Amino acid sequence: MAFPYMEAVVGFMILMYIFETYLDWRQHAALKLPTLPKTLEGVISQEKFEKSRAYSIDKSHFHFLHEFVTILMDCAILVFGVLPWFWKRSGDFLVYLGLSAENEIVHTLAFLAGVMIWSQITDLPFSLYSTFVIEARHGFNKQTIWLFFRDMIKGIMLSIIIGPPVVAAIIVIVQKGGPYLAIYLWGFMFVLSLVMMTIYPTLIAPLFNKFTPLPEGELREKIENLASSLRFPLKKLFVVDGSTRSSHSNAYMYGFFKNKRIVLYDTLIQQCKNVEEVVAVIAHELGHWKLNHTMYSFIAVQILTFLQFGGYTLVRNSKDLFHSFGFDTQPVLIGLIIFQHTVTPLQHLVSFGLNLVSRSFEFQADAFAKKLGYGAPLRAGLVKLQEENLSAMNTDPWYSTYHYSHPPLVERLAAIDEPDKKED
Repeated sequence: MAFPYMEAVVGFMILMYIFETYLDWRQHAALKLPTLPKTLEGVISQEKFEKSRAYSIDKSHFHFLHEFVTILMDCAILVFGVLPWFWKRSGDFLVYLGLSAENEIVHTLAFLAGVMIWSQITDLPFSLYSTFVIEARHGFNKQTIWLFFRDMIKGIMLSIIIGPPVVAAIIVIVQKGGPYLAIYLWGFMFVLSLVMMTIYPTLIAPLFNKFTPLPEGELREKIENLASSLRFPLKKLFVVDGSTRSSHSNAYMYGFFKNKRIVLYDTLIQQCKNVEEVVAVIAHELGHWKLNHTMYSFIAVQILTFLQFGGYTLVRNSKDLFHSFGFDTQPVLIGLIIFQHTVTPLQHLVSFGLNLVSRSFEFQADAFAKKLGYGAPLRAGLVKLQEENLSAMNTDPWYSTYHYSHPPLVERLAAIDEPDKKED
C-alpha cells in the first residue's frame, strides 16, 4: 500500500495551524495588556502606547480571519484535488486555443497563469481591507486606490515578463539534468539570484518608487564620514519616497563588492528629527556588513537551496507521490510544488533556526553601533521608530521567539544598556 503523502501533508498543515493559532492567542492576550512593560515606562508615551495597542489588536483580529480562510482554502485545494483538476483544465484550454497540451512548457505557463489569476482574486479582498481599512484607520496608508491597482498591474506585468523564461529554463534543466540535476538547478538559481539582486534596485524598484540622491547637508556628511571610517565602499546614497504609500519607515543597503548603496526612507528622516538617530540606524546596518552577516545569510540560503534541490531529485520520479496528490503524469512544476508541501515540516524548523540566527545578528549589529559611540542615539532612534510605527509594545515570549527575526524593543534596549551598567 502506497504511503498517504497528501493526507500526511494536510494533517501536518492542520497541526501547524493549531500550534501557530495557539501562539497567536498568546500574543493577542499580550497585546491586550493595559500597561507598558516596565522597561518602557517613561520611555514610550501613554498616548503612543494606546495607539500602538489599538493598531496591534486590529491587525491581530485580521490575522486570525486571514489565517483561518487560508488554511481552509489550502486544505480544500489538496483534499478535493483542485491541483490535478486545474492542470487538466489548463491543458483543455490550450487545446481549445489550438495549441498542444503535450508541450510541458506551454502547459505549465497556462497553469501558472490560471493560478496567478486565482491568487489575485482571493488575495485582493484581504489586501484592500488591510491597506484601506486597518492601515488607513491608524494613519499609515498614504496611497490612493489608483496607486494600489497600478502597483498590482505592474507586479502582474513583471511576472508575465520574468516568469516564462525562468519557468522554461527550470523545466529544460530538469528534463536534461540527469545525475547532476541538483547542481544544475542550484547553479541556475544562484545566477538568477545574482541577476535579480542586480536589476531589482536599478530597474524594478524605480517602477514603484522614486529614488533621489540624499541632499547635501549634515546628514549626508555624517553618513559618508561613517562609511569612510569603516571602509564601506559607499557609491550612492538615496532617499526613497516611501511616504507615497505608507508612514512606516525603514533603511537598507544593497550592491556587490565595491559598489554599495544605502537607501533611506523619507519617513525615517521625517520621524527621526535628530540627525544622530538616523546615523545610528545606519551604523547598525553597516554593522551587519562589517560583521559579514549579509554574506553568512546568503551562504546559508544557497546551502539550503542546494539541499532542497538534492531532495527533489530523490523524489521527482516517485509515481506514488504524484498519485497521492491526484496526478497521473509527473510534470516538473507540479513535482516542485508537491515536494515543497512534503518538506514543510523541515521548512518550519529551518525557518525557526534562521530566526534565531537573525535575532543574534541584530544584537551584534546593535553592539557594533554602540562601540562606535552611537549607543544613546541608537537607543533613542529605536524608541522613536517603535513609537512612530506603532509596533507592539507587549510581546509574548513564545510568539516572539518563534516568529520574530528581530528581537522585541525591550530586549534590544536591555542589551544596549547592559554594557553601560557593567561599566558603571
